[in-house]
Amino acid sequence: MGCARAFAASLMLLVASCEASDGLQKREPDWPGMRETMVRDQLRGRDIVNPRVLDAMSRVPRHLFVPESDRADAYGDFPLPIGNGQTISQPYIVGFMTQALEIEPQHRVLEIGTGSGYQAAILAELATEVYTIEIVAPLADRARATLEALGYRNVRVKTGNGYLGWSEHAPFDRVMVTAAPDDVPRPLVDQLRVGGLMAIPVGTFDQELRILRRTGTGLETLRTLPVRFVPMVGKPK
Repeated sequence: MGCARAFAASLMLLVASCEASDGLQKREPDWPGMRETMVRDQLRGRDIVNPRVLDAMSRVPRHLFVPESDRADAYGDFPLPIGNGQTISQPYIVGFMTQALEIEPQHRVLEIGTGSGYQAAILAELATEVYTIEIVAPLADRARATLEALGYRNVRVKTGNGYLGWSEHAPFDRVMVTAAPDDVPRPLVDQLRVGGLMAIPVGTFDQELRILRRTGTGLETLRTLPVRFVPMVGKPK
């Protein structure tokens, strides 16, 4: 009888453990479902049509790039704070800028303003190499750790001044800038390959997103959306 009671007690503990585990699983958000809703409603439902961009944003777990306290809102149609006065951009803006760069698998991309690392992960899904620079050391360290943990081996993160670019790895086929200078930094233009594209928000309070193409004689400029990015800091005097 003692053995039977012991067995029954063990079984009850096992059932209770399983029920607790099930409860935890039920409380875990449906991240893939939320991500698919984001892609369907915020991107495909608007003007993001590039299938490679849509696939990349369907794969990258955006919630892992935001603070745990804000993860429930990770797939919302708005930016989120990531600490140190910085933000992760609205998913639509990430999709718009990425699509505008027309990234091909063989491209090498320079990103200015790593932030959370989310945009770098999207770029890494599309390009052969991504070089990304963040001036805020704690953000650079956190982004590097997140990208490494997710297995992105084609991204290099540098703590440094984005105004200067990364000349030792230039020229780049594409340049993505995710903070707003008051004018286009000349070193970034110089490090862009002739024929290459740059996406950059420009302005102080009133900002516009520009898509630049470097030609043999200068720059072609396409003015697109009004935007609101954090200011780009570190401008040399």
